[in-house]
Amino acid sequence: MAATHDHPGEQVADDPIKLVAIRETPLSVDEVFRAVGDDAAGGTTLFVGTVRNHDGGVDVDRLGYSCHPSAEAEMRRIAEKVVAEYPVRALAAVHRVGDLTVGDLAVVVAVSCPHRGEAFEACRKLIDDLKHEVPIWKHQTFSDGTEEWVGAC
Repeated sequence: MAATHDHPGEQVADDPIKLVAIRETPLSVDEVFRAVGDDAAGGTTLFVGTVRNHDGGVDVDRLGYSCHPSAEAEMRRIAEKVVAEYPVRALAAVHRVGDLTVGDLAVVVAVSCPHRGEAFEACRKLIDDLKHEVPIWKHQTFSDGTEEWVGAC
């Protein structure tokens, strides 16, 4: 029997954007994963961005994220764009702001789709566009005493 895309489960869900938020509190992978659970999804892709201990060959001691007041609305706009391009069953994205240390979760995004390929592509589009378009900045403090601001995630 040939696969068909006429089944409702192969289409975008009625309200696929389940969670979009900017938070000052620690992020939960479990919360994001639960948010994108959908019985019609055969593939779920989850991306977790963590604070690493180096950047540009220099050790990072700590960093802080700050954002423009429009950042959450921009995240939602990007989520809507991804939903328009892919057969998303469910989507979630959360980003942390404030002071973080090495190993902390900075961003968690997930997308579920009918098939794995679509889920991978949609999740990659979501995180890449969030990184490039959402007005979130990070202030890195290095172990050598220098610091740097990095624009947009």
